[in-house]
Amino acid sequence: MRGLKRVKRWLVLGHRWLGIGTGLFFAVWLLSGLVLLYVPFPGLTEAERLAGLRPLALDRLGVEPARALAAAGLSARPRSLDLEMRGDEPVYRIVTAEGRPLAVSAVSGEVLPPVAAGAALALVRAGPEARLRSLARDQWTVAGRYDALRPFHVVELGDAAGTELYVSSVTGAVVLDTRARERFWNWLGAVPHWLYPTPLRARPDLWRDVVLWVSGIGIAGAASGLVLGIWRLRPRRRYPSGAATPYRGIGRLHHLFGIVGGLGILTFVVSGWLSMNPNRWFSGPAPDPQMRAAYAGAAPLPGLAGIREAARPDTVALRLLGLGGGSHLLALDASGGSRVSPPVEEAAIRAAAPGLMPGASLARVERLAAYDAYWYAHHDTKPLPVLRLVFDDAAATWFHVDAGTGELLDRLDRSGRVHRWLFAGLHRLDFPLLIGHRPAWDLVQGLLNGLGLVVALTGVVLGWRRLRRPRGGSRPSGVRSRAA
Repeated sequence: MRGLKRVKRWLVLGHRWLGIGTGLFFAVWLLSGLVLLYVPFPGLTEAERLAGLRPLALDRLGVEPARALAAAGLSARPRSLDLEMRGDEPVYRIVTAEGRPLAVSAVSGEVLPPVAAGAALALVRAGPEARLRSLARDQWTVAGRYDALRPFHVVELGDAAGTELYVSSVTGAVVLDTRARERFWNWLGAVPHWLYPTPLRARPDLWRDVVLWVSGIGIAGAASGLVLGIWRLRPRRRYPSGAATPYRGIGRLHHLFGIVGGLGILTFVVSGWLSMNPNRWFSGPAPDPQMRAAYAGAAPLPGLAGIREAARPDTVALRLLGLGGGSHLLALDASGGSRVSPPVEEAAIRAAAPGLMPGASLARVERLAAYDAYWYAHHDTKPLPVLRLVFDDAAATWFHVDAGTGELLDRLDRSGRVHRWLFAGLHRLDFPLLIGHRPAWDLVQGLLNGLGLVVALTGVVLGWRRLRRPRGGSRPSGVRSRAA
């Protein structure tokens, strides 16, 4: 019995001081998470990117893709090879297997030098009211995926929306757009929620460690409070006051709401901690370069005649795709419309699939004409129909492939499917029943976050009172019990 009292006392003390240290964090985290649900972090969508491109000047083409790769010093097929306009000049945009971006003129065949600041205004067709600044990194380009594209020329268009376009000096392409509204709301949303201030996020290893430690301390605070709250609840053998809780006032609210809201907080913070992939428990969704190369095969590159035949007058981008040793051209227009030449047959995808997983067998191919629990569009756009390639390897790996273009979209093994439920399910509430009935998803998000906010804010008040309490002073008004 004495040991039980000691455990309870340590729980009380632990939760009290962990709560004082993390209560305000939880309140900010829950509020910023609600903002983030409706205002995502700035990014350039494919639809926005295509809408900003000019139609291809096919009459200016003088260099075929093979010569462009040779000029870039590449002997193997790169990760991606696109033909687009850079100002008035058609260029091949190349991303090597290592992720290095290059731009090669489709007119002269020369690797293009970095873009000067003044040229960025002409590339985006900015008006006279536009302003220009250059930078290597800021709050909206802090993520590592922008590293190969730095530095940037930022064009402020001077429009009513406060639009800013980020032009990579390496490629001359617009890689990000932001607007005043999303910049404002992200200071209240993603930046505090992800612990994303630029000086910290610019150091990826340090940022990851900070997030893991802060959320780990938060887990301890939430878990101790939930255990203590259940322990001190007496729905049958009530306290002398007749209540099921020994607390009153703010303390009673914190206790009773903490039983339900605390479970939501604990679920959110554990799933958020897991999103950082501690100990590398989960594999990522991106197929590795070897998989991509084996899937594409040694496909011959098309010549200029094939490019001109595949393009239409409204084509703004041509993407060269490799599939099982064959080449296809994907023509895209500014509205997102597409056409593949020659058309991709499902048989060709099935024939190319074994190269993805040497040593494993293709167990089955599933055609998805509608979204399901693992391939769905809720926070972004995803194509349909897709083919799910299911392998019999030890990790039970799946690949999703665009059935219309043959493009390899992602990889999802057993650990990735577990992560889908532990993060997207528990953290973002991406359960089929909820996202299939969107108002239900919004209501549950609002309810759980609201309950959590009551717990966090009452905890902040109680913590403030405890800090202001003189040493040796009287018991806070929210507590009756000696153990409190």
